[in-house]
Amino acid sequence: MTVAFTRRDALNEPLDLAGIGIGPSNLSLACLLESVPEVRSRFFERRGAFDWHPGMMMPGVELQSSFLKDLVTPVLPTSRWSFVSYLVAHKRLYAFLNANYEAVPRQEFARYLAWVAQGVDGLRFSTEIRDVEHRDDRFVLRFDNGQEDARNLVIGTGSLPFVPDWAKPFLGANCFHNSEAKSRLGNLGAARIVVVGGGQSGGEVVEALLGDPGSIKELTWISRRHNFEPINDTPFSNQVFSPEYVQAYLKLGGEQKQAALKNSILTSDGLSISTIHSIYRRLYALRYLEPSMLNASLAPNRDVIQMERNGNAYRLIVRNQFDGGIEVLHADAVVLATGYRFRLPDALGSLGERITLDRNGYPILNDDYTMQWTGPRANRLFAQNAGRYSHGIADSQLSLMAWRSATIVNTLLGRQHFDAEPDNAQLAWASETASAMPHQLRAGYSDGMLSS
Repeated sequence: MTVAFTRRDALNEPLDLAGIGIGPSNLSLACLLESVPEVRSRFFERRGAFDWHPGMMMPGVELQSSFLKDLVTPVLPTSRWSFVSYLVAHKRLYAFLNANYEAVPRQEFARYLAWVAQGVDGLRFSTEIRDVEHRDDRFVLRFDNGQEDARNLVIGTGSLPFVPDWAKPFLGANCFHNSEAKSRLGNLGAARIVVVGGGQSGGEVVEALLGDPGSIKELTWISRRHNFEPINDTPFSNQVFSPEYVQAYLKLGGEQKQAALKNSILTSDGLSISTIHSIYRRLYALRYLEPSMLNASLAPNRDVIQMERNGNAYRLIVRNQFDGGIEVLHADAVVLATGYRFRLPDALGSLGERITLDRNGYPILNDDYTMQWTGPRANRLFAQNAGRYSHGIADSQLSLMAWRSATIVNTLLGRQHFDAEPDNAQLAWASETASAMPHQLRAGYSDGMLSS
């Protein structure tokens, strides 16, 4: 069924779509909606301007996906908001090409995103949504100085830094998440630093500390993984970042999804080869070429059991999963490169009680990225970057955000405005038998994942 939207701007006419949060995902959606004038949309952000992970913009950090997987190109390559358009607008396309980057500097991509946010229509910064309720046939969004009504909502607030329970009592100037690394590392003045987390974020922190050791005497990098492993960035592995893989993944049962997610973890959460080489070569130089007082130790297979305060320092009790031993680490500062978790924004208020969550605390998503909730089906709640378990590992990455935005637009319109059909797959993911099964028998949460 096709849904007809109008551009009536009467005072009491609700928006067709309101967005909570302006990160890359909702920014992508706003860009695509410029080509759909019949949809009245507006996106709201409490911050004064767009700023993409400023605390992680350390020197030399790189994007782990192609610049062609930008806000729009995979579904609307003629858009004025592509990364190539940004380069042309700033008169540095040829310079960028001549630089021959193996991976785009993350700082460059952040500037691209900020440039788009300054120009695209329908964005409202410095506007914090205090509360959302559902009334009659619409959502009511309340701000400090007014309100806005909308028929549909899209949540694009992103993921929040995850801090393990053992570290929460000690958060402060000398114990912090890596999302604050850029502003905090230079002022630490700590002699002993422990970095927790063996993924790309942890690697970037370690790389920065090794590049400018300052007063550091001991640097220990621990990871729960069995080694400091590279991202699996090969062609067949990268097929998981494709619409055809998502289509196949959606047909799996709950346990099958968990297994597929585990098997593909290093396509997303591994270290870039350049980071690995940089760290290893720096360790080599400090050990053999540049006499240094810095003692650096890399310790995989470690799991923190407990953290204690030891005067002005910390003591970490760690289990060595390789041989079962218990170790004690001493630190003056602890950096937590422990990842991110999706959480519904507090602004949803009473709506949160009407949204069904899985056992991981993520909203249950339908195939079209709408949340399952107890309200009218005509008033939809979309969620961006919340489908890691329901839609696969690519959902928390930049790779498919344009395709996901196109899917959301098509759902709003009730027709295929954008071509979101998968390409011809190089790999055959699903068996013909599974493809023929009734959808209800292969529902993503049909075998125990659901909990109220």
